Amino acid sequence: MANQISVGIVGGTGYTGVELLRILSRHPLVIVKYLTSRSEAGKSVSEIFPSLRGVCDLAFCDMTGETMAMMARDCDVVFFATPHGVAMAHTPALVAQGVKVIDLGADFRLQSLDEFEQWYGMAHTCPDILKDSVYGLTEVTRAKVATAKVIANPGCYPTTAILGLKPIIDTENRQQQALVDGRIIIDAKSGISGAGRQGKLAISYAETADNFSAYGVAGHRHSPEITQGVQAVLGADFDHRIRFVPHLVPMIRGMFSTIHVPLSHAGEQVDWQAAFESVYADEYFIDVLPKGVLPDTRSVKASNKLRIAIHQQADMLTVLVVQDNLVKGAAGQAVQNMNVMFGFDETIGLTLVPITP
Repeated sequence: MANQISVGIVGGTGYTGVELLRILSRHPLVIVKYLTSRSEAGKSVSEIFPSLRGVCDLAFCDMTGETMAMMARDCDVVFFATPHGVAMAHTPALVAQGVKVIDLGADFRLQSLDEFEQWYGMAHTCPDILKDSVYGLTEVTRAKVATAKVIANPGCYPTTAILGLKPIIDTENRQQQALVDGRIIIDAKSGISGAGRQGKLAISYAETADNFSAYGVAGHRHSPEITQGVQAVLGADFDHRIRFVPHLVPMIRGMFSTIHVPLSHAGEQVDWQAAFESVYADEYFIDVLPKGVLPDTRSVKASNKLRIAIHQQADMLTVLVVQDNLVKGAAGQAVQNMNVMFGFDETIGLTLVPITP
């Protein structure tokens, strides 16, 4: 068995932070040494998250310069489960000490400096590291992840969108003809936990229970990430216009993206069920459902699974994708990337059975 690695988590009190702790606590090749929180420094993990009582005996420490220096000295990899701007401020010093970085935030997702500044409201502070970072959509960029120093963990919505479109782009590239005729529509829904662990009126119980709302209709920061994912990460040989609209649904966790793809005449001739099954035949975490079977969010709840269904009707292909936004859409995918980076079996710590009800 491989040697254990030492891990630090910056930003351990958010929902993705606690998911990282939940998953890494059962990983046999990981020791979590540092866990930071500015707001809860000095408190034990179980004080904040009783679900981890008896599982994790760490206490949160403040994210001081001294703490970050100790992480650079003692850790093999550091996860950032923080708002944008934090990871890029500390990554250069960590990388200089040979520490690998996995950012669950947005600092290394967009390769365009202009787009990053436009959507996140700040200039990027380490463009050289950004240029060499790897977009960690494991099923697509696995070979690059294996040798990466810095991983940009994809956003939750882009994970469903890009993986949902991959077999279409792969088939177009292989056939070298346009199979899509028109704008791709991504109609996506997420549970409330996607907004983070924060006290805002818009995500309070009274505002979200028994309610269903769209947001980011005029533009959402995941839109350029999805476009970059299709054109650059998947390497599309044809240009595609994409319309993405997210919605908030009254559930805690889960994500359901319905992708409508208008087909060209050549696209109508493709057996898309067979195409999707072929592309993902060897992917443990991606489940292409049998023809006629539709996914639901609870079929992936608390797991690293992503399930896809295909419905083909004449000149329209509908791709339905579900995942747990906190696991495959965040912490689980980050651990999947970590496993690949360190040469571990990709599934270690992630064979989580979905919970029902």
